Order: sequence, then structure tokens, then C-alpha cells
Amino acid sequence: MRIATGFSVPLVASDDFDGWRDNARRLLMADVPPDRVSWSEPGGEGGDLFADSGKRLPSPPADATPPRVPRAFFQLAQKAILHRDPARFALLYRLLWRLQAQPRLMEDAADSDVRRIGDLARVVRRDIHKMHAFVRFRVVESEGGAEHYVAWFEPDHHILRAVAKFFVERFTAMTWSILTPRGALHWDGTTLIEGPPAQRGDASRQYLGDDPAEDLWRSYYASIFNPARLKVGAMLKEMPRRYWKNMPEAALIPALIAGAQAREATMVSAGETRFDEADRPATLEAIGAAIQTCRRCEIGCNGTRAVMGEGPERAFLMIVGEQPGDVEEQQGRPFVGPAGRLLRAHLGDAGIAERAAYVTNAVKHFKFTPKIVRGGKHRLHQSPTAREIDICRWWVESERSIVRPQLVLALGASAARSLLGKTVSVQKVRGVPQRLEDGAELWITTHPSYLLRLEDAPRASEEARFAADLRAVAGRLAELAA
Repeated sequence: MRIATGFSVPLVASDDFDGWRDNARRLLMADVPPDRVSWSEPGGEGGDLFADSGKRLPSPPADATPPRVPRAFFQLAQKAILHRDPARFALLYRLLWRLQAQPRLMEDAADSDVRRIGDLARVVRRDIHKMHAFVRFRVVESEGGAEHYVAWFEPDHHILRAVAKFFVERFTAMTWSILTPRGALHWDGTTLIEGPPAQRGDASRQYLGDDPAEDLWRSYYASIFNPARLKVGAMLKEMPRRYWKNMPEAALIPALIAGAQAREATMVSAGETRFDEADRPATLEAIGAAIQTCRRCEIGCNGTRAVMGEGPERAFLMIVGEQPGDVEEQQGRPFVGPAGRLLRAHLGDAGIAERAAYVTNAVKHFKFTPKIVRGGKHRLHQSPTAREIDICRWWVESERSIVRPQLVLALGASAARSLLGKTVSVQKVRGVPQRLEDGAELWITTHPSYLLRLEDAPRASEEARFAADLRAVAGRLAELAA
């Protein structure tokens, strides 16, 4: 029969970080290894059948060295301990124990314990964000006739105390209650009181029914719903359906989504009717001014500035890329980023005079998605859709009608579609000239940004093919100029 060999540490609450920290410190200084400690929370399954719950925790020696706690661990632990995973307390103590011998362990992103604590903290931060965003108060009857607001929310983790400060500061002048299956918060304008777990019916039992504030909010939400920027998948990821039942505006969403495609088509159609041959700009300067105000597609509405083509008004060669990138949008010039530098290097090697070519893009605005990368905000490139390319084709045709190139070089599939009006396989048609309606020759090759994304060996091979394509273009230019 196995005898008790460890220590069982009960915590007073599921989010009891202070209790965990104090006990972990004591155990650590008493040199108690993680495999001899079990942790339990109220109503949880924590604890070890063979641990002695009546045994007092050992007292550290008088000369025990205080534990070293890196800031990175402390910050993650405060969030991770709010997760509902019953193994989180043991994970944190095990990682704390290891840190005493490996002070820089938190820098090892490949370590399984470090990865796990990071995952727990990330999930908790997301749960907190959702509660901040999706709590909706409704007016209920209260004693004395005063207005009282009640909200029902179902957090995934033990975050109720963690969000209390946010709601007190944001709704200081209101009296309100937030009810959840994990507990409740009540604010009377002065004091915050915690309450026991509740049920959804408790939040709606005294609902008055007609709330002018809800009606106003629904009207506002419907008015700001932009069908041209609707991405149902991204919307559902940010606002999952399980939150909808507590949000008054959610009742409008199915109808708004259903009507978005028709509304978008109307918007695009309205934009397209403003452009016919009589409206085509007569100069490159006029095109440059007009594209700044173009809002015919979603990309034109994303807040970036349009980037005009650059080069001589009459040019033998016109080079068409996909769209401006982050650097190009910031500087307002085409092909000045990494892909542009690579293109210019290969043009020089092929003997093509860069200044003699007119350089532009199939799409005039920068399409991107914001993302946090390595601690900073970045704008990551997104490929334009076929419809967006087709809408912007008007501007490329307008540039061609003024520049009148004898040879057009399309870099990538988006540029090829802009010139041909259909999608083609770059690998199948590269190096084979095609005749455009105005008599110009079209040559198609890969986009230099494609080369930049390849690993060393594939890149060397593809870059050699790209260089060969440009040499063929250079040779054809020489023939046309003779």
C-alpha cells in the first residue's frame, strides 16, 4: 500500500494567484520538488489521492535563498492562472522550479512548459477581450424605480475579477450587475460586490422589454455595416455565434449578411456607371489625381493612398506589377520596396534602361491585413481578388492609352489578368509573346516578390528563369527599336 509522500495545497479560489504564489514560494524555499506537490481549487478535481491534505507545509530553512522570478514568467503566470485547465497550478510551479536552475528558460520558445504557459495566457487574454467587447447591459426594474442595468455573459475562464476594474471605470455612473455561471459583480455607483454564480434566467426575469438605448444601438449598428468590407469568416472568428444571444444587434446580422452581396453589387455598379470612354482621363497627371478618390472596390476604401505609375509619358516598354506594397504606399511610388529593388537589379543585368520604362500596378491601392509580428504591428500583403483587379483595370487601360507602349511586361498572374481580362497560368505562358487589342506585345513572367518568398535553392533556379525572361524582353525591345 502506497503511503502519503507529498503535500496537497488547497487554494481559496480558482483565480487565487496570491495564494498560489505564497505557497509556491514557501515550497520552493523548502526545496520541495514539483512531483511532491498537488494543487486543488474549490469545486475542482485537483489534488493527489496519495498526498496528505492534513500535512502542514514545511517551513523553509532560515538561510533559504529567495526564489528568482523573471518578469516574463510573472506576467504570463498572472494570466495563465485564470485558465480553467486544472493542471495550470502544477505547470506554473514546475516551471518556477526549473527557472531556479535555468534563469533564461523563458527565452526558450521551444520548451514545452514555456509554450504551454504562453498558450494559456493567450487564451485568457482573448477571453478577457471578448468580455470587454460583448457584454451588453439591459434595463431592469429595481427598488425605488431607479434604473438598474443587468448583463449576462458566459466566460470560458476565471476572468470575472480580472475584468471588474474595466467595467467599474467604464460604467462608473451606472448601477449594474454582471451575472455569469462563475460568479457575479454588482456595482452601486460606489462599491463593487461579488456575488454567487447565476443562471441566464436571472438576467432577464425583470427585463422591461422596451429599451430606447437598444433601439438606438441597433440603428447605429445597421448604419455602419459596410457590405463592401464584409468577410463572414473573419467576422465569425472575431465575434463567434455563441455570443450573439446576449447582443441586441445580433438579431440584425443574418439579414445584413444576406443583403450584403446585393448591396455590394449595387455599390460597384453605381461606381462603374460613372466611368465610360468620355470620362477617361487625358493625361497621366489626371489619372494620378483621379485614383486618389477612387472608391469603386473594397481596397480603395481601406484608408491607404493610391500609388500612381511612374515613367515617361511615351515609353517603348510598360511594366505592370500586382499592387503597391507597404513601402510603396508609404512613399507613394511604385516598386521602391524589396521586390522593386530586385526588379531593378535584373533590369540592369538584362540591359533594359529603367528610366525608359513606364512602371505601374494592376491595382492602385495596397491591400493588406494588420497583424502583430515580433511585438510590433505590421501590414501583411493580401492578394487582390479577380473582381478587384477587373475594377481597377480601367486605370491600367487609361495609362496604356496615353503611354502607348509597344511591349508590355506583366509581372505575375494579377498583372496578366489586368491586361488580358482573364486568369492565366504564368508558368504556362511565360516567355511566349501575345498580341493585345491595341497591337502591343504582352510578355508575362513571375513577380519578383514570388522570388523573395522562396528558399535558397528554389530561388536560385527561379531567379535564373526570371533573368532569362528579362533578357528575352530586352532582345525583343532591340528588334522593335531597330
